[in-house]
Amino acid sequence: MSQAKGTVKWFNETKGFGFLQVDGGEDVFVHFSAIQSEGFRTLKEGQAVLFNIVDDQRGKKAENVTVIA
Repeated sequence: MSQAKGTVKWFNETKGFGFLQVDGGEDVFVHFSAIQSEGFRTLKEGQAVLFNIVDDQRGKKAENVTVIA
């Protein structure tokens, strides 16, 4: 598991998932349950985030997502 910095590429609040773009790299799937915040967990396009990248059976996904800006 590695920590990465990136930005929110898009996030669908209704469906509860989206994608983060690693700075200088690939896109990584994110589910609302991985967002570290109180209350309604959502992300906005363009937000800067820190997160861990893990591999699962469907590919890479983000965990422990924290908004930094």
